[in-house]
Amino acid sequence: MAAISCQCYRSVGSEKPYLSGQPLRRGAPFPAASVSFPRRVSCVASSAVTPKVGLKDFLHIDDFDKDTIMKMLERAIEVKALLKSGDMTFRPFEGKTMSMIFTKPSMRTRVSFETGFSLLGGHATYLGPDDIQMGKREETRDVARVLSRYNDIIMARVFAHQDILELAKYSTVPVINGLTDYNHPCQIMADALTMIEHIGRFEGTKVVYVGDGNNIVHSWLLMASVIPFHFVCACPKGFEPDAKTVEKARKAGISKIEISNDPKEAVKGADVVYSDVWASMGQKEEAEYRRQVFQGFQVNQNLMDMAGSKAFFMHCLPAERGVEVTDEVIEAPNSIVFPQAENRMHAQNAIMLHVLGK
Repeated sequence: MAAISCQCYRSVGSEKPYLSGQPLRRGAPFPAASVSFPRRVSCVASSAVTPKVGLKDFLHIDDFDKDTIMKMLERAIEVKALLKSGDMTFRPFEGKTMSMIFTKPSMRTRVSFETGFSLLGGHATYLGPDDIQMGKREETRDVARVLSRYNDIIMARVFAHQDILELAKYSTVPVINGLTDYNHPCQIMADALTMIEHIGRFEGTKVVYVGDGNNIVHSWLLMASVIPFHFVCACPKGFEPDAKTVEKARKAGISKIEISNDPKEAVKGADVVYSDVWASMGQKEEAEYRRQVFQGFQVNQNLMDMAGSKAFFMHCLPAERGVEVTDEVIEAPNSIVFPQAENRMHAQNAIMLHVLGK
């Protein structure tokens, strides 16, 4: 649509004496208004998408090259050390605000983003499923353009991946993907950070994911198209990850990618054995059926023994203990599930610093 030019008239003077600072008594007449002269103001309305200038969204891991990903991880380590030291003087988000849109609830995503942004000086506003009803009560493109005028950054955790793409398209401030049904890039950044801390490296490791080929797997595949490592997804037949995403990762020629239906063979020599719930949010009606199909894909001590003594266990949480993973494994010394959960905040701090150019 072409830009629409409109003529607006604004009076210069004291048309509103109650804003002049003069005290007004109840029942007293308004003081006489001074002479005012109309001033012509040009207003331009347009529905065109305004591009972000010098700012980036964080929607998919493979939107960034290897150097940028590694720099963000290095920044996460630096800022984490600063916060752990008790030094709270680093406040790059002072005066900044963030809207957090949740159509899918989450303890870790909300608390990690809100706490991290606050520790670095900013203020975050939580918008739950009933606060906006994005796409129902109000169109996503309108939400993006309104929140862009209030905030410096938008984080959204949604169901449909198209929603995050549309938010980013119409927003004039950076948009961070807090999770969609397709991918979960912030989680995989936290996972990579955790592996660097506990294994000493991320590049060249072997990560074996056991379970459903879901959004976590897609993000691992997209990471594998940027940074070289060996990634295996061991899942039941019919529950493989998106074929196009697998093909994209393989075509990148960066990492070794395997899709297997044999978890016992897959975990051999793993640096990390990774699990997630078998039925994600929105799939709970399939939970009983999936429990039957996924028999043999539980991460238990026998499977960890097959992986080898150097293998760590990771889980993005929440976990259904006794279903996809046993208590024995999640509570074992080589489980790094809770450092992994903490690192959501530190990885996301680095992501926010990057997209805001700090």
